[in-house]
Amino acid sequence: MIQIDALTKIFAMGENEVRALDGVSFSIEKGEMIAIMGPSGSGKSTLMSIVGCLDVPTSGSYILDDSAVEKMNDAQLAQVRSRKIGFVFQQFNLLSRTSALENVLLPLSYTGMSARACREKALAALEMVGLTDRVKHHPAELSGGQQQRVAIARAIVNNPAILIADEPTGALDSKTGAEIMDLFQSLHRDLGQTVIMVTHDSFIARHTERIIHLADGRITSDALNPNPLKAGTPRPDTEA
Repeated sequence: MIQIDALTKIFAMGENEVRALDGVSFSIEKGEMIAIMGPSGSGKSTLMSIVGCLDVPTSGSYILDDSAVEKMNDAQLAQVRSRKIGFVFQQFNLLSRTSALENVLLPLSYTGMSARACREKALAALEMVGLTDRVKHHPAELSGGQQQRVAIARAIVNNPAILIADEPTGALDSKTGAEIMDLFQSLHRDLGQTVIMVTHDSFIARHTERIIHLADGRITSDALNPNPLKAGTPRPDTEA
């Protein structure tokens, strides 16, 4: 599904250049659940932006379903994002003055579907994340875990092939974070989505099937995880 070769991203900082990604190469098969790990400044957020078609590389190749992403214009990138990719962020990014249902309806606004069909899809997505009894609630009336569930429902409502989660448990307590990881694993298992988890947290990464480590814009390791943790596994007291 994803083939990345010699990917480089350089940012101009005044008279200086920052090489955020430096010759990154890897592939992702359809249906994989992987983690991209690294400390702050490692390049993982930049890589997420490129994989998610929010940005393009300075050089190198990114092939997504046989299409060269690095050659796409802004309109083409927007089309790929709306059709193929769902995003989940640490801070939920919900609209505070709208209900859970209205937040999930937003990605459907540009599909041309009827209002009734959109509502049915949004309600189905909210049911999938266990929030059928909260569809009329606003974000301020929901717990952090419930808000993240709304954000996940919004991300999956268009049935994207790829789900990208950027520190999805970072704003949650450990119990709620475990519930959210259970939800991601269920979506991966039941829907067959490709899930890319961007995190600095090794405990969260160990819930995935494969872990890619970044440091200073380069891949330092890329290995399968033979025994992914099941959601609900207690976090060791000594591990951050």
